[in-house]
Amino acid sequence: MIAGDTSFARRFSPTRTFPALAGLLAGPDLWLHVVQSLRRVLVGLAAALLVGVPLGLLVGASRLAEAATTPAFQFLRMISPLSWMPIAVMVFGVGDAPIYFLLGFAALWPILLNTAAGVRQLDPQWLLLSQSLAATRWETLSRVILPGVLPQVLTGLRLAIGITWIVLVPCEMLGVQAGLGYFILDTRDRLAYDQLMAVVLVIGILGYGLDALARAAIRRVAPAA
Repeated sequence: MIAGDTSFARRFSPTRTFPALAGLLAGPDLWLHVVQSLRRVLVGLAAALLVGVPLGLLVGASRLAEAATTPAFQFLRMISPLSWMPIAVMVFGVGDAPIYFLLGFAALWPILLNTAAGVRQLDPQWLLLSQSLAATRWETLSRVILPGVLPQVLTGLRLAIGITWIVLVPCEMLGVQAGLGYFILDTRDRLAYDQLMAVVLVIGILGYGLDALARAAIRRVAPAA
């Protein structure tokens, strides 16, 4: 048992992981998987923004819409996105489409809820001023409401990035042939445990970098946030 534990620890030791990481970074294979994963995350986030921001504006501005949708939204957001994996594969087939759906579903709720909260926190004086200046609905939306809720939207986007990055890896085990999740399975099947740990480190580093970019965007839009 002791010999087995020693062998197991040796497979995942830093003396093997960091040289493997350097080798992966120097070659093209890792970067191809990184690009595929980032593309999927961006598509999922874009879909969540396209759906979540308009819905959040509606829910935040209308008490009737809030009352009608809150029970359903709260129910759906409590379901793990990974629970939908078998259904997503049956509906969309194997490939990128079910991954886009799962990532978009995971990212939708923080964006929607933060947008709605931002609308409710708008200063009513801004809206009154807009009305007194005879602004159209589009002008009020584009020049008052959207700039006012932008910090909350970015905060929701930051939360969504963290959620999608966590959900991404198991989603990429759905039968695709590229991506960081697929690469983890590939290194496991090849018994390349040093590369497996290197990929885990890459996932953590990239996730940290994405969150840092989101935090920088929030500070730029709302320095006091």
